[in-house]
Amino acid sequence: MNSTLIIQSLISGVMMGSVYALLGVGFSLTWGVMKVINVAHATFGLLAAFFAYTALQAYGVDPLISLVVSAPLLFLIGCTLYHLLIVRITSAKAVIVSSMILTFGIAIILENLMLLLWGADPRLFTTSYTSKVIIIGPFYFQYPPVIGFLMSIVGVTLLHLFLKKTYLGKAVRAAWQQPDASQLCGINLKRISAITFGLAVSTAGAGGLGMGLLYSFEPHSHNLWLIHLFLVVIVGGVGNVLGTALAGVIVGVITGLSMAFLPYQWVNLLTFGLLMVILVVRPQGLFQSEI
Repeated sequence: MNSTLIIQSLISGVMMGSVYALLGVGFSLTWGVMKVINVAHATFGLLAAFFAYTALQAYGVDPLISLVVSAPLLFLIGCTLYHLLIVRITSAKAVIVSSMILTFGIAIILENLMLLLWGADPRLFTTSYTSKVIIIGPFYFQYPPVIGFLMSIVGVTLLHLFLKKTYLGKAVRAAWQQPDASQLCGINLKRISAITFGLAVSTAGAGGLGMGLLYSFEPHSHNLWLIHLFLVVIVGGVGNVLGTALAGVIVGVITGLSMAFLPYQWVNLLTFGLLMVILVVRPQGLFQSEI
């Protein structure tokens, strides 16, 4: 067995998995903190990818620069959606089921909107660095996975520090660990929830851009992305930001090694076979929730 190929596949898997992690942390946050499963999460990421693609094609704006606009815009969209729709189901007895139905409808609306605006043809980012390669000894790495990896490191670290070190982040955790006590201490539960949802949607934009750098995408791509989101969040533990990040890397490594040594049709079988084993052995995920 070629050791160079194994190491190359491992490193490539880590880079690929890190992008899954970046896309998944916001999904894990709303699920763990608010008990809201946002089925439209990946759709917002796809929307950011299409926004970046349009900015690149029409104005020559680098996709990474477009994130400066799309991330705050998605944050505002997330906060608005929370106040208009999500807040109405948070008091329901079956919040999880209600949120899945509601956000599924949002996902369908956004998907059809993207079909109207951009059509059904697959799109691919073509930048000055798309085909560039970093060569280190016998190993080589294309720029887009490296950029996605660095984006993930920055994004996950900032989100973790926000939750652990800032007053607002601690308020997010307190509001959902002890909602009654936190309100007695002056925390506005609705405002904190809106910020949490907006932040999650904003991170989806960064993750969607990362996915767009790695793969071609079209308006239906969010369905495949969503499957990987569930996989990463369940493996990492719902509500655990760092656990989700590690799970993304684990899934990426398994996928990378599988693609190197197995026929493509076996890759998803092996990956989701792992999910079934984890659900049976440890249904709460590999890591305990940190919320």
